[in-house]
Amino acid sequence: MPTLVIVESPTKARTIRNFLPQGYRVEASMGHVRDLPDSASDIPAEYKALPWAKLGVNVENDFEPLYVVPKDKKKIVRELKEALKGVTELILATDEDREGESISWHLLQLLNPKVPTKRMVFHEITAEAIRAALHQCREVDEQLVRAQETRRLLDRLVGYTLSPLLWKKLKPRLSAGRVQSVAVRLLVERERQRLAFRSGTYWDLKAALFAPESVFPAQLVSLNGRNVASGEDFDSRTGQVAAGKNVVLLDEAAAIALADRLAIAPWVVEKLERRPKTQKPSPPFTTSTLQQEANRKLRLSARDTMRIAQSLYEQGYITYMRTDSVHLSQQAIAAARQCAEQMYGAEYVSPKPRQYTTKAKGAQEAHEAIRPAGETFRTPQETGLSGREFQLYDLIWKRTVACQMADARQTLITARIQVEEAVFRASGKQIDFPGFFRAYVEGSDDPEAALESREVILPAMAPGDRLVCRGIEPLQHETQPPARYTEASLVKTLESEGIGRPSTYASIIGTICDPSRGYATAVHNALVPTFTAFAVTSLLEQHFPNLVDVGFTSRMEQTLDDISTGQANWLAYLREFYLGDEGLEHQVKAREHEIDPDAARTLELAPAPAVRVKIGKFGPYIQQGEGEAAVSASLPQDLTPAELAADTIETLLKQKLEGPDQVGVHPGTGDPIFLLVGQYGPYVQLGQATPEHPKPRRASLPKGVAPESLTLDLAVKLLELPRVLGAHPETGGKIEANQGRFGPYVMHDRGKEGKDYRSLKGDDDPYTVTLERALALLAEPKVSRRGATPLRSLGEHGATAIELYRGKYGPYLKYGKTNLSLPKEVDPETLTLEQAIALLASKEVLPVAETPKAKAKSSTKATTAKGTAKKSPAATRTTKTKTTTARSKAAPASNSP
Repeated sequence: MPTLVIVESPTKARTIRNFLPQGYRVEASMGHVRDLPDSASDIPAEYKALPWAKLGVNVENDFEPLYVVPKDKKKIVRELKEALKGVTELILATDEDREGESISWHLLQLLNPKVPTKRMVFHEITAEAIRAALHQCREVDEQLVRAQETRRLLDRLVGYTLSPLLWKKLKPRLSAGRVQSVAVRLLVERERQRLAFRSGTYWDLKAALFAPESVFPAQLVSLNGRNVASGEDFDSRTGQVAAGKNVVLLDEAAAIALADRLAIAPWVVEKLERRPKTQKPSPPFTTSTLQQEANRKLRLSARDTMRIAQSLYEQGYITYMRTDSVHLSQQAIAAARQCAEQMYGAEYVSPKPRQYTTKAKGAQEAHEAIRPAGETFRTPQETGLSGREFQLYDLIWKRTVACQMADARQTLITARIQVEEAVFRASGKQIDFPGFFRAYVEGSDDPEAALESREVILPAMAPGDRLVCRGIEPLQHETQPPARYTEASLVKTLESEGIGRPSTYASIIGTICDPSRGYATAVHNALVPTFTAFAVTSLLEQHFPNLVDVGFTSRMEQTLDDISTGQANWLAYLREFYLGDEGLEHQVKAREHEIDPDAARTLELAPAPAVRVKIGKFGPYIQQGEGEAAVSASLPQDLTPAELAADTIETLLKQKLEGPDQVGVHPGTGDPIFLLVGQYGPYVQLGQATPEHPKPRRASLPKGVAPESLTLDLAVKLLELPRVLGAHPETGGKIEANQGRFGPYVMHDRGKEGKDYRSLKGDDDPYTVTLERALALLAEPKVSRRGATPLRSLGEHGATAIELYRGKYGPYLKYGKTNLSLPKEVDPETLTLEQAIALLASKEVLPVAETPKAKAKSSTKATTAKGTAKKSPAATRTTKTKTTTARSKAAPASNSP
């Protein structure tokens, strides 16, 4: 009789199957199989009338959760129950963290097995690891399950209690979250610092000096014994030199005069210092540091990083990718040292094995660091990987090998050079032994830090040597505001403050950047908060300060960790947090009537007097005046608070009060051409809108064209669009070329079937593109921007592509003319072709027989990569097998109240 092994995903099942003995059958659970109801339609009829049903948690009955099996998981549960028949043993082999533990617990409750059941854990999928895990099985860890459930309930209580308040007081579709709201506040606080920042200007000198055989640069550092002002000497609030700073501030005239005088003066080396420096390699990757480095080096988002890492893990290339430990096993250390010696030589291996200690708040040492899997490490070239998978594996391999390599040894050289009353400094760096630099140099958010591995050679010189000035240049500098957060720096801050878990950062940042939430936009890798983010943060700071306080949230995270080890009582904590005298429920009820919606929607951000920014149902707008005399104008959709300048406000209000500016008169029609600014930015319009012609011809200004630089000739040319190119030979539908918000495109009007768009490429010009070229473009598969066309193509089933889209209401699959929304617990970032086909089959979009593995049930299931799927552990000892279950009053003995 066989043994049934259940894992989360088909990919993981397929890999593990190769390492198990005969008689083991591996099935996938599609990630979580139960969760709290996501919407009113998920609530069973017998619970709908109960006051707590929408919350999904009966707070008056010891926070009893209502768990339901989502519709798309019912088939999976039935198949797992069927697979359980006739087996002699059940092994639950979900991931080894809290979330994996809760998935196993849910499966145990739903399947109610009558055969012996074991819990098997492993941190890498290799033959050795799986064989060892089979002999070290244990029971489900109730404390981990309870901790994960408490985390899930806490997130539900915060989100489902605060979000409706935001809908009432600000606008619909907003959300609040235990970690998400703190992360948004971090972005907003940084932007406030930038808005309050006042730039200061200073000058210094840079000289090109000649010593025997080479020219090298030197920087002015002091005059008459006083340091020359640099950026760190300025007060960011005033733009002036900070009080108490005894520095020399050069202006342009003084810098030029000083340069002219010093250029002909004698230059002498006053002092030469040589200082040795030893640099140790960074620890191997944790979840957080992998996300940071992949963002800096590969420009991958946290979600993309975790999606690729999940795939590498499930294929057996790396160890488990959700970990905050930097520990390496002795096997891994030996493998890394062997690689270093084979690749670079014995002298490049550290004299003693290195072992690292985790310093992050709330860190757990349960896992190893992220490293290549196995007793020996395959080089990136030996894996056969390609694309992003190759790049990420290469990054992990190099970091792991480098951590067991020798220190890099350098000599830092500083020359102090005197010229009259001025002192210049020249700095050099000599790499005496590259050590781990041969394998890996950590990236940095500071571009200058990328030079860390390069030598800066100074020529041979000694004190008293005379130098020749080949040139001296006055340089102007402006102090810079604090840098905005990138995904990498935000992840680093969240981890260092002990906020959230590294495994959740990808989904948190994804939510913040989701256009439907409107909290932040990514601009050149920086996260820029929106007006909505300012409004939500201000409301929460004023009325619920603890929930966006870094310290409070960090302490909350520590309590959740304590629950997992039995040091804190889960029920007492939830009662105090939600039902206490200062609990969340009481706070929301008490303050809901205190919050004035108009005040909450008003932001004092406008640089013009008597003008306010307001959050409206359809986006932010500016308002001048009050009551009937008020004048308002919508702000362009992509305008950020930092870009809201006085001249923009003036233009928008003038357009509303006096009408748009007239660029000129169209030479062909005699109609005036107006310049306006709308929700999507500046555009030109031919003539006035009238009842007879409510939609006059309009054209957006192309990117890079400023409104003040617009000429009549360009406006006339823009209004030539859209150009009708002709009719489609198959449908007879109109084909036209046009310039849109995101660039030039061609459009095929298919009548009742809608319109089909394609962006123009390369040298294509909307003013000259031909019908033949347009037809060729329209015949190509859509590849365009996020939200309108595929996020990615998953592959083909038969002759039809299966593509992943992100629509207004969330991600969905497109198969031919059929669209299928992804279930909430399915992570679009980890979705594979096989999983997508199984989802389509489960919804009867495809017959089951058409799926690639219909003959092998173990591969007919779609899956949610556990780590980024919606977290939903059950912590009940009930053995009910109904689709819907409320948690039993029995609780794990170790955590009983």
